Amino acid sequence: MNQDVFITCAVTGAGDTARASDRVPVTPEEIAGSAIEAARAGAAVVHIHVRDAATGRGSRDIELYREVVERVRSSDVDAVLNLTAGMGGDLVLGGVDAPLPLDADGTDMAGAAERLAHVEALRPEICTLDCGSMNFAAGGDYVMVNTPGMLRAMARRVQELGVRPELEVFDTGHLVLVEQLIRDGVVDEPVLIQLCMGIPYGAPDDPSTLMAMVNRLPPGAVFSAFSIGRMQLPYVALAALAGGNARVGLEDNIYLSRGVLATNAQLVERAVGILHAMNVRVLGPGDVRAKLGLVRHG
Repeated sequence: MNQDVFITCAVTGAGDTARASDRVPVTPEEIAGSAIEAARAGAAVVHIHVRDAATGRGSRDIELYREVVERVRSSDVDAVLNLTAGMGGDLVLGGVDAPLPLDADGTDMAGAAERLAHVEALRPEICTLDCGSMNFAAGGDYVMVNTPGMLRAMARRVQELGVRPELEVFDTGHLVLVEQLIRDGVVDEPVLIQLCMGIPYGAPDDPSTLMAMVNRLPPGAVFSAFSIGRMQLPYVALAALAGGNARVGLEDNIYLSRGVLATNAQLVERAVGILHAMNVRVLGPGDVRAKLGLVRHG
């Protein structure tokens, strides 16, 4: 069991959740404000995507990231910034009978430099790297694409920038790639890993699968674990019991309880309450920087 846990808040994500809940932040001002509220509630790390304000869909626009980052950095609240680098790996086939041409509306494929352009410009302390390809979420012809070559190139550039990669692991095979990245010397210690559970076609969120993945982690790795949907809050306790850290937020779950829509701050407050009830100390951003050897660029 981990007695000293840090909480990450995944503020908005890129999924179609903004239409399901008016609590999901969309504009840069809303995303930054929600991140600041989550930090006030006890999140040491805020994980940031941005969205197109007109459509609500996920975006890779550097200027949207810049506005969010500058608002958070200029606030009176301290938080470790964790920017996604997952955008740009979206492949949607044209259909079962005619996979080509690709669905132009849903496909967003970008090279390593383009996927990291906002990270290079803004230098967060952490950015995410999705450590594998998979049929992501329920149904359709969507594939999340992250090839070994692409990930090695991205990891190498992130290392050069002095940014800590959070290695997103969605299934057991992704840990093989994590081991290869470590062996290639493109990921610095301590290795930071996020175990992403309960996503359809990835690792299910049962405790046995979680512990199988925990038991395969590289020696000395610092890890967090989360599940989507109704298992998000139970996973706060389960992650700590498994020796890890916790993640909550509207990217993964929009409800505080059955039928009750949540804010990010409310989800963080609930996570803090769960951990305190377990006699676990909730770490602040300074503790996380010391634990992970993070470099503050902003």
